[in-house]
Amino acid sequence: MKKWVVNKPDKKTISELTFKCSVTTLTAAVLASKGYSTAKSVVNSLNVSSLSDPFLIKDMQIAADTINDAIDNQCKICVYGDYDCDGIMATVMLYSYLVEIGADVIYYIPERSEGYGLNMDSIKSLSNKGVELIITVDNGISALDESEFIYQSGMRLVVTDHHQPGETLPHAEAIVDPHRNDCFSPFKFLCGAGVVLKLIAALDDGDYTMALEQFGDFAAIATVADIVSLTGENRFIASYGLQLIENTDRQSLAALKNVCGLTDKKIDSFAVGFGLAPRINASGRFGSPKTAARLFLSDDEQQTQQLATELNNLNIQRKNTENEIMSEIYQMLNSNPLLANERVVFLCGKNWHHGVIGIVASKISEKLGKPCFIASDYNGEIRGSARSFGEFSIFGALTYCSDALEKFGGHPGAGGFTIKQNMISEFNLLLQKYALENHKIMPLLTLSADAVISPTELTIENIKGLELLEPFGAGNEKPHFYIENAIVSDIVPLSNGAHTKLKLKIGFTDVEALVFKTPPSLLCIAKGDSCDMIVSLGINEFKGTERINIIVDDYRRHDFEQSKIFSAVSAFESFLRNEKLPDNYYGNMYPIRDEVKEIYIRIPINGIPVDLLYSKLSRINYCKFRVALQALIQLGLISHSFSDNMVFRQTVNKKVDLLSAPILIDLNDKINMNNRQTVSAK
Repeated sequence: MKKWVVNKPDKKTISELTFKCSVTTLTAAVLASKGYSTAKSVVNSLNVSSLSDPFLIKDMQIAADTINDAIDNQCKICVYGDYDCDGIMATVMLYSYLVEIGADVIYYIPERSEGYGLNMDSIKSLSNKGVELIITVDNGISALDESEFIYQSGMRLVVTDHHQPGETLPHAEAIVDPHRNDCFSPFKFLCGAGVVLKLIAALDDGDYTMALEQFGDFAAIATVADIVSLTGENRFIASYGLQLIENTDRQSLAALKNVCGLTDKKIDSFAVGFGLAPRINASGRFGSPKTAARLFLSDDEQQTQQLATELNNLNIQRKNTENEIMSEIYQMLNSNPLLANERVVFLCGKNWHHGVIGIVASKISEKLGKPCFIASDYNGEIRGSARSFGEFSIFGALTYCSDALEKFGGHPGAGGFTIKQNMISEFNLLLQKYALENHKIMPLLTLSADAVISPTELTIENIKGLELLEPFGAGNEKPHFYIENAIVSDIVPLSNGAHTKLKLKIGFTDVEALVFKTPPSLLCIAKGDSCDMIVSLGINEFKGTERINIIVDDYRRHDFEQSKIFSAVSAFESFLRNEKLPDNYYGNMYPIRDEVKEIYIRIPINGIPVDLLYSKLSRINYCKFRVALQALIQLGLISHSFSDNMVFRQTVNKKVDLLSAPILIDLNDKINMNNRQTVSAK
């Protein structure tokens, strides 16, 4: 369940942007919603037509001179990358360029088991191979001890990175990172491959022509995959590169597009982010990142097809492993629902694959609407990943829990950590304590709509106008729109019931909307209901005919009272955690027998979604509803499935005393205690 935020941009600003930017009113509304108030601000952020001088980045000239001198003197160079998509593409770009200009160069990408960035063993190995200059790409800014060891080994170092530097910089000939405090380059949000693109231009006397023609496609893949802000110069890199990918003559990209089912398809940020990039990342998660590097360094058709197929198989393995871990987690939650009612979700499993627990943490956080920390006990080492949203800081939480951790790192939205032996429980206690002390009211996962849309605005021309805002991504998210009070006139199953098509009447206009990955049986609305929706819009073309495509991102019955529901959920979960509530809450939370009975008889053997069940009840506050469900679960009368948020009636062969449910006993004790205190006070 997400909190909806519906923006209502200023009409005067919409009119001004429509006129001065020559865009449709729908596009202008989105721009205004995203904070653009003038045509100039739109141009500066979204209509970038070139890249700034690469030499504006601190140390770029020194880096170029150092590398060119090494090439001229036939020094052995190593490009040292990282095992994610950004690091792989950056490695391929710089290595390919140096090979083309005649450098004596090798590349090294550490395996995931080696850990991120430079490590002592790899440095020793490179020294033994006669390497004289190491150039890092997408790493190195925090390699303080490793950089000193490089110089002790008789080698030199050039760092290119895009991560935040610490107070102390590594020992190096040059440190090229736009986030340096003393770097005054105009654009800061490049990914690692974006920095390398500028380095290649600098090595070519600052001219971007060759760099973009040869490597714009790789830089675009990395820019989308690394979820850096798709504003400013990144929009130029992505836009330029996406066109190259769509019309590519690279055997490697053609082969990868083929296994993704993207041959002859439009290549946008979605195709890269959910098609190409996951398969590249899979090599670093389940195989070797060198497999992906070999793909992009090859121009042999047979070899590229073989390697692309291998990446695709690794991605299938990644998906299967994710699903297995998710299934285990749902079983844990089903057997112990209180785990899901903590302020922060912390789960630890045995031998969960470290390559996917970050993805799993993100999915569980999205599913439960809470910050999520997932750890895996693998051969005695307990490593984890965390994901969050809103004002809850992962890095702040890990810092608070540092006494229970061997090491940790990250930023507000994500992080990684290693728990000390026998400190799992202590870590969780500290985690929950941090949440309570810093967030009495926990932040809610939100879904924002850029504007309210009326039936008259649902035109092909208006929706096509949104294409001017592409490519979409971080910092320039795909627009969402709010539809209010739509009447469901029909519900139609699609793809053998895997998806649902809704026929809607909005005012006097009939439209159709698609709800993906939800069969009609799991919908929480019924035919004849009035509902509100947050949707995304597009155009479908079939046999030369264009039609409006409405995709439902979230939906609710029109009578859904958001603030009351979220307050009720907060009170219910606080009670389960034994946190003190206002005295009058306890009586209002206690369901009477008839209310519990009505809930129970509406739950079928084959199950019903919790939200749909609530919508079918006569007026009962949501907190009472959740208490009643919990009582029925505790008594074994019903079961709850977290994977689809459904409840199922269980077969019971004996009479059950409702009042024996632990939650009702606890609630009744609180009520009696308050009554005694009230009498005593009188």
